[in-house]
This record gives sequence, C-alpha cells and structure tokens, in this order.
Amino acid sequence: MPDLRENHSLLFHAGSLEPNTMKIFIWRHSKFLSSWSMFDEPHIYRDNYLQAEIAVMAESAEEALGLVEKEGHWNVHELRRIEPRVLELDSPAIISSFVHFG
Repeated sequence: MPDLRENHSLLFHAGSLEPNTMKIFIWRHSKFLSSWSMFDEPHIYRDNYLQAEIAVMAESAEEALGLVEKEGHWNVHELRRIEPRVLELDSPAIISSFVHFG
C-alpha cells in the first residue's frame, strides 16, 4: 500500500491518515458607500463600523458561525445573510480579522 502522506495534494491531521476537512470562512462587509436608503443592509459587528471582516477556520460554515458567536462581538444572524468566501486548505493563504471604525 502506498504511503498516502507523500501525496502533497492532500492535507492530513497530525499523526493521522485522515484528510484534513478544515476550511477558512471569511465574512467581509463595508458600509463605505451605504446610504440611509439601504435600510435592510446587514450590520455584522455589534458596534458601529465602516468596514468589518472576520476569518474562521472550521469544517463547516455552521461550525465557524458557532465559534464567532462564542466570541460575542459579531451579529451571527446578520453574518448568515452574507455568503462567506471559503478557502480550502490546499494552498498557502493570508488570513486576517479586520474592523475599521471610521
């Protein structure tokens, strides 16, 4: 049987031959160009903000949102209205959490 750890197209949990199913979920929202006419616009962070972004590593969007909810600063019901950018862990990437109060 071939050693599957030599297959660089898969990521593995440490000490396991099970594929890594983790993903990175990124939610981003900007109010930079919003106006009073946009009453139904999401408000993803609890305080006022101009731009907000959060990046979470989890196996599913639901797991990611559960972690965000535990942090206590984000409006999870509003994040559900935005489709996150999803990154598979098969290539390098820079991840950040960013909030700009303007």
